[in-house]
Amino acid sequence: MTFPTPDWLTQDARNVWRPYCQMKTAPAPLAVARTQGARIILEDGRELVDGIASWWTACHGYNHPHIRAAVTAQLERAPHVMFGGLAHEPAYRLARRLADLLPGDLNHVFFAESGSVSVEIAMKMALQYWINRGVAGRTRFLSFQGGYHGDTLATMTICDPEEGMHSLFAGVMPSQIVTALPVDAASEAALDALMGEKAGEIAAIIVEPRIQGAGGMLFHSDEVLRTLRRLADKHDLLLIFDEIFVGFGRTGDLFACSGSGVTPDIVTLSKALTGGTLPLSAAIARSKVFEAFWSDDAGAALMHGPTYMANPLACAAANASLDIFETGQWKADVARINAALADGLEPCRAAPGVVDVRTYGAIGVVEFDHPVETGPLCMAFAEHGCWIRPMGKVVYLTPPYVTTNAELAQLTGAIRAVLLGK
Repeated sequence: MTFPTPDWLTQDARNVWRPYCQMKTAPAPLAVARTQGARIILEDGRELVDGIASWWTACHGYNHPHIRAAVTAQLERAPHVMFGGLAHEPAYRLARRLADLLPGDLNHVFFAESGSVSVEIAMKMALQYWINRGVAGRTRFLSFQGGYHGDTLATMTICDPEEGMHSLFAGVMPSQIVTALPVDAASEAALDALMGEKAGEIAAIIVEPRIQGAGGMLFHSDEVLRTLRRLADKHDLLLIFDEIFVGFGRTGDLFACSGSGVTPDIVTLSKALTGGTLPLSAAIARSKVFEAFWSDDAGAALMHGPTYMANPLACAAANASLDIFETGQWKADVARINAALADGLEPCRAAPGVVDVRTYGAIGVVEFDHPVETGPLCMAFAEHGCWIRPMGKVVYLTPPYVTTNAELAQLTGAIRAVLLGK
């Protein structure tokens, strides 16, 4: 069935550079009119259940009335003001609340606009931490196979080089150390030896805790994180958790670092920070990191400041999102979603090319033995009333926590129908 295309989509398409697709051959994007709850309403009137929460951001669903009211009220007061030399209540209150929610002494919040930038800031903090302490040579990072940390130049260097999206840029930036996660005694011993050999070069270890997201939705245990903390301490290295994907309840704990009992030296947050309404991110450091910058020497300051950092509208949205988390309903919803995804996706093991079906918190994954075709699959799922965008070798679901049982059944049913042909 064909559907009408709005004039703006065809007339203005030549001026838009779309993400993550070869525009010459990719299907045209679907035109969105509005959103509500767990649904995307298209210009042609169709409604799609959003199975990926707009790249994992819309954790409370779209147009949540509490977040909308907070943003509206802030818009009337001050939509934006620079954060250099000025301050405003939404940012200061948000920083305190995040510090209170995070474990240990993760107390020092540096705001930015996007997840990739927050990772770059964390990397910059780690590099300057050693410089400020008078330690030379700590200029590299240790990251892990299967990892993904962003598309900006520095973050590309700590992504898995075999992952594919960034392979064209090999050699453009300084190389980092990318190795295997310590998932057993042999890989732990190998990592320990590598750190012992390279510790004098390494500024920090960076990892996505519990789940490596865009690199393939790869799961690992909390014991891996405890091993990394132990080895980081042994070799005097900083440990950074990139919680941009898993933060704010996605794995069943508000933060993976809290649930795992492992406190990193720096944690990065974004994605669901504002409930999927406005761009905002943060790099949050422990006291020992911050104290390396606290000095009478002006040159020891962190000279960084994104123009829209701590945007008041975004901070108001984030504070409202935290209000919703404080009700506690999300925990039951994540458990409910997990059960629905586990049951609904299990039959996909029988689909051709499928090598695994797995769930973790509000995440469901069907993994293939080959890369899948994103565009055609998106359109096929849309025919079943769902917005599901595969990546790499996986078809996955990360729905908003407000997704109803009927909507969850529609999502898993669409995947079964497309993959199994029934």
